[in-house]
Amino acid sequence: MSRREKVGWLIGGLAIVVYALFPVAWIVSLSLKAPSDIANRQFLPTVGTWENYRLILTGEASELFLPALRNSFGICLIATAISCVLSMFAAYAIARLDFPGKRLILSTALAVAIFPVISIVTPLFNLWRQIGLYDTWPGLIIPYLSLTLPLAIWTLSAFFREIPWEMEQAAQVDGATSWQAFRKVIVPLAAPGVFTTAIIAFFIAWNDFIYGISLTSTEASRPVPAALGLFSGASQFEAPNGPIAAAAVIVTIPVVVLVLLFQRRIVAGLTNGAVKG
Repeated sequence: MSRREKVGWLIGGLAIVVYALFPVAWIVSLSLKAPSDIANRQFLPTVGTWENYRLILTGEASELFLPALRNSFGICLIATAISCVLSMFAAYAIARLDFPGKRLILSTALAVAIFPVISIVTPLFNLWRQIGLYDTWPGLIIPYLSLTLPLAIWTLSAFFREIPWEMEQAAQVDGATSWQAFRKVIVPLAAPGVFTTAIIAFFIAWNDFIYGISLTSTEASRPVPAALGLFSGASQFEAPNGPIAAAAVIVTIPVVVLVLLFQRRIVAGLTNGAVKG
């Protein structure tokens, strides 16, 4: 690669990074602005303040934000755990067993993963109200499984294909049952893939907005993305842009930390699923 080409790639890469990070920097700057400073059309705050963070953590908005944050963590962790367990058995069967319809199952999982959520929210809303799941944790965990489970099956099936089949057979020759060979040999070998799948599934559930805003009505189960849409100012003439920006920064921090710590595993998991599925 010539020097001119390297410079061109460097400039192009920097342009993409700036374009991608500009909205994030704007939100961070907005969260540090005072209410009188919000509409000054300047990127940086005139005088930085932590007042917006105080409002959502210990102030008036904390009654709306903190229960929503607890709901998001609890619901997303439970949905991720259930999704990982179910997808592990499904992916093992797809990778190890020879039965008709394997490709159809994977294709169906991929189709469900990209199915438009908005098209099923209305019938789900009516059904949930009839059977008592509306505005409850299970009422969000079950729809979240429809988001996380297909992609988890797709990703884990690629990981299971890389595990040497002979190791499981050797364990069975030594006297282990099929369940013991799966639990003591296959599960430890698949642990990195399961961990990667769990991170991806957690991101998908954490970022959901449509289910959260449509299937909840109180702080009993309302997640953070839905709560952000209900923030109100001190009066109808005041837009709470600062507290909303501060809340957005706080809920983004766990995602950023996980991505920075496990970016290689996340990319490997997505790539394996894309190439070998």
